Amino acid sequence: MSSLNAMTKAELAALIRGHRPWANVMPDLDGPLYRAAREAREPHFGNRVLLRGLIEVSSYCAQDCHYCGLRRSNGEAVRYRLGRDDILACSREGYALGLRTFVLQGGEDSALTDALLCALIADIKAECPGSAVTLSLGERSRESYRALRQAGADRYLLRHETADSTHYGVLHPPEQTFERRKRCLYTLKELGFQVGAGFMVGSPGQSAETLAEDLIFLRELEPHMVGIGPFMPHHATPFADAPSGTVGETLLMLALTRLLLPAALLPSTTALASLHPQGRVLGLQAGANVVMPNLSPPDVRADYSIYDNKRATGSESAEGLTLLRTELEGAGYTPDMARGDSSLI
Repeated sequence: MSSLNAMTKAELAALIRGHRPWANVMPDLDGPLYRAAREAREPHFGNRVLLRGLIEVSSYCAQDCHYCGLRRSNGEAVRYRLGRDDILACSREGYALGLRTFVLQGGEDSALTDALLCALIADIKAECPGSAVTLSLGERSRESYRALRQAGADRYLLRHETADSTHYGVLHPPEQTFERRKRCLYTLKELGFQVGAGFMVGSPGQSAETLAEDLIFLRELEPHMVGIGPFMPHHATPFADAPSGTVGETLLMLALTRLLLPAALLPSTTALASLHPQGRVLGLQAGANVVMPNLSPPDVRADYSIYDNKRATGSESAEGLTLLRTELEGAGYTPDMARGDSSLI
């Protein structure tokens, strides 16, 4: 499987198609592909699973992605925006629990100005010494990214969703383009962020060829992190009636990405856990090594509704951290709440 780095798009698509007939049922995680993915992870992470505290800071969004419940055209969406004190309270709670990375995630909200975010980053760094701050706030200008980096932001997550320009047009309105998303990712990398890309599995219009294009893009970008989760429909979007991505296909793409990027940080996502009761552990068995319990105030979690039936309680939540640790340890993994910087920097 080490030859993934030399495969052409056609060869990668054939590899994906060769596994996809079994993707609608649970794959054999003891099979050679998944064993190879775990072996690729071992030298870099051993059996450690890195925990990050997720804070969903705003459900406002200026974009109109066809798959997302936060899209600006969704008149049903309940909008909220956490204030500085709320976000700091979430960070302090996570810090007291032992977490040392905080992920501030939100829609593309114009109220999240550079000045506000830079002050907030400084506050978190001061109140939670030794912590890393990850941002996931969408497309911004180069000047904005530079200001956030200079303020102390360590990482930036910006999933590309699909690296095929035509498929990108299926998933987004015309004003949103893959070329712009791609430029943002390379800009973030140039500015010294630890950069995260990623894509949905099973999104409408996706094929083995588009998935192969995702792998080729990741190979070229060499991101520090890759977020991969199943497409999950939201009832108030154009894709309301589209089927969800499958667990099997998602595990397949996690394993192939681990083989392609052995040292990358790969989350076992909330979407995967929402799709299958053991989804988080299945993701780890396919090569993932990051889990993000939710630190957001409980009264707003349901309003950060990017897809239907999202899990945000139990072991998905900060309150369930003991349950999460027990779940991970029972599966043979060691929870690690340290900063967990990428070894690629």
